[in-house]
Amino acid sequence: MTAAEGEEDRFAIPRRRMVEEIALHARHVSGKTGRAAIFGPVMEAIGQVPRHTFVPVEMALYAYLDAPLPIGCGKTISQPFIVALMTDLLEIGPDHRVLEIGTGLGYQAAVLAELAAEVFTVEVLEELAQSARRRLADRGYANVHSRIGDGSMGWPEHAPFDRIIATAAPDLIPPALLQQLKPGGRMMIPAGLEDDQRLLLVTRDAGGRIGTEEVLPVRFSQMTSGTEEADARG
Repeated sequence: MTAAEGEEDRFAIPRRRMVEEIALHARHVSGKTGRAAIFGPVMEAIGQVPRHTFVPVEMALYAYLDAPLPIGCGKTISQPFIVALMTDLLEIGPDHRVLEIGTGLGYQAAVLAELAAEVFTVEVLEELAQSARRRLADRGYANVHSRIGDGSMGWPEHAPFDRIIATAAPDLIPPALLQQLKPGGRMMIPAGLEDDQRLLLVTRDAGGRIGTEEVLPVRFSQMTSGTEEADARG
């Protein structure tokens, strides 16, 4: 057994327990989400992706707790249940092209890559973006394309997208993301003021009309624009 295989085996039981906790959590909040269970392929993807490789090394032992964890730069990796729920509500097909806003260290992108044809992911913080690229490449996710930039502007060169997911919360849904969603598309995005965020399911019908549905109250990192990040660096 190689060192890498030994490490994978060490985390096999915690990862399985995390998947079981997600299933229990889904049943517990089914009255709010309208879903008593997470779709099978999504749970399989969650069970496949080694979350401990997408957190800082000092957080690896905590990677399979059903909780958000710090990843540096004042950002967090989302709670596994929220990752599963948002991915499930996107209803991703194997031919879909998905835009992710807020790469972090790449965990959500890896889960999406297990389900979609292509994933385009945007991260405003260069340090996180570069680390995510290495982690995703090390795991062989060749269908993930990443860039450093202002997530609120999406990725217009590759639009429109079948699905869009944001892992950081703007006050209001950015117009550029709405414009880059295909007719028939779905978007999962947290939005609202820092202490009053809601997870929203956004849909665009065949005629281009936008609909929104509140799913759950949530707490995400605020979405940061490229301008704000430049100002913060001084």
